[in-house]
Amino acid sequence: MRGGRIRALALALLVPGTALAHADLTRVTPAAGSTVTAPAAITLQFSEPLTTRFSTFRVMKVPAGTSPQKAADKALALEANAAALATRAATLPATATIIKLPLKPALPRGLYVVAWKILSDDSHPVTGLRTFTVR
Repeated sequence: MRGGRIRALALALLVPGTALAHADLTRVTPAAGSTVTAPAAITLQFSEPLTTRFSTFRVMKVPAGTSPQKAADKALALEANAAALATRAATLPATATIIKLPLKPALPRGLYVVAWKILSDDSHPVTGLRTFTVR
């Protein structure tokens, strides 16, 4: 009987999502991969509240010849007020499940990357990206 409990515990630790929870992106507006007229804001919804003090959110136009991943890495390394970013300054609540990022007006046509780096409840950093195109 003891061996069965040990196997069950080992299986629970190996199955993703059963041992420790990470905050996951559940929705983004505009939708990932969509083509839209220049939006006024980006909205990110996560599966659990985030401590925004330990989170970074950036939106940037993907430079020609650059992959979205490389653009996301660059965007996350920039200061929040960098000219290369499409986001405007925003005051975020201390904790939030929904993050709204205001954008600069009249974004030029092109591919944009929405990048984030958050600290999950279990203290693991989680990064991600989504893209959209402005027509």
